[in-house]
Amino acid sequence: MPRHPSNTNLHLLNGSEFEGLPIQADKGPFVIEYLHILRATMANALGDYPRVFAFRVDPRLPAGMDLSDDACTNTVIKHFIESFKAKLKHAQHVAAKNNIRVHNCKVRYVWAREVGSHGRPHYHLLFLLNQEAFHTLGKRDSVRDNMCSRLDEAWASALGLPLEAVSGLIHVPDNAVYYLRRDDAGSQAELFNRASYLCKAATKVYGDGQHAFGASRL
Repeated sequence: MPRHPSNTNLHLLNGSEFEGLPIQADKGPFVIEYLHILRATMANALGDYPRVFAFRVDPRLPAGMDLSDDACTNTVIKHFIESFKAKLKHAQHVAAKNNIRVHNCKVRYVWAREVGSHGRPHYHLLFLLNQEAFHTLGKRDSVRDNMCSRLDEAWASALGLPLEAVSGLIHVPDNAVYYLRRDDAGSQAELFNRASYLCKAATKVYGDGQHAFGASRL
């Protein structure tokens, strides 16, 4: 397998399939090591739970605004994920106090850091949750606490900005939600194909002290 010209620790794959799973051939080449991590993360989520709620979001930095030095480093995505996890835990705590049954939920995720022509980084994320615990994104304009509001609040917290300053910065792409089944290879293949986008080599930067790809601990 050819090595990545900007990071020789990584290997590249062209084609429409990885270990029997479909990938977005038109977005290639892909980093093989990232594809392995994506597959392992999905497998571990399904090992924990027979039904998994998965969704894609793209956090972006605000334009025309002075930000902290950490905003353009991976510190911001780490803070975002930790804040989001805390908000999910809080939601379950509130539910338990209201005598609503609460299900265990590990938060598994995969993220990619990319840098466009403007020079500012942006992120692509895939979250995988226990569907028995969480099963919908909700509506962004809802007055009720939901997944969308938790994501916005977590991004505001990570950036150290008021909530109104991050409005619209958590992009939810079309067809963002997927429901995986442990015994349904088709649902797994569909998500793997969609999430393979995070594993593409294009627009990732190496040598700037920041990781271009990350995932929850396996």
